[in-house]
Amino acid sequence: MYLNLIKPVADFFVALFAMLLLSPLIFFATLALAIANKGSVFFLQNRPKKNERIFNIIKFKTMTDERDDQGNLLPDEKRLTAVGALVRKTSIDELPQLINVLKGDMSLIGPRPLLPEYLPLYSDRQKKRHDVKPGITGWAQVNGRNTISWDKKFEYDVWYTENVSITLDVKILYLTVLKVLKSEDIAADNHISMPKFSDEFKNQN
Repeated sequence: MYLNLIKPVADFFVALFAMLLLSPLIFFATLALAIANKGSVFFLQNRPKKNERIFNIIKFKTMTDERDDQGNLLPDEKRLTAVGALVRKTSIDELPQLINVLKGDMSLIGPRPLLPEYLPLYSDRQKKRHDVKPGITGWAQVNGRNTISWDKKFEYDVWYTENVSITLDVKILYLTVLKVLKSEDIAADNHISMPKFSDEFKNQN
């Protein structure tokens, strides 16, 4: 009952309240990024949701589209603006996903939606992370986020799908607030964000 009825209703009203409460912050972040990125504020990308159906995730854009002489995007660290770095450090870049929650594509809490190109790489057990809606935050995020291995991340994701409850969600929400306030686990070693999952990582599991 909680997963299919109470959780979706709670997601909608909490997301709506959060958007209203944080609207001044969202407005100033939008303005600052518009200036830093020269007009480009939002980042839309295909991601798989529940049952591996594809949707467009919405995030604040923290990097420019600068390219080298061959037309290739510059490394992340060279495209990340000062404003973008602050937005990422404070997790403000995740706030537009509240729109995804209102639309019903996402939940406030669940496994983070990853790239569609990862779908063929998952084991049968790892695919269970798509048994529930993806979330803005989740069990893996409060247990290391970008500093843990892919194997551990998927282990946490699947564990969540098998143990989801209102008590667990409240705990994750509380721990997420603490993580954001402390700006913990934002980047993996030698990376601004988590390195891409690939056959190389798969074969290590």
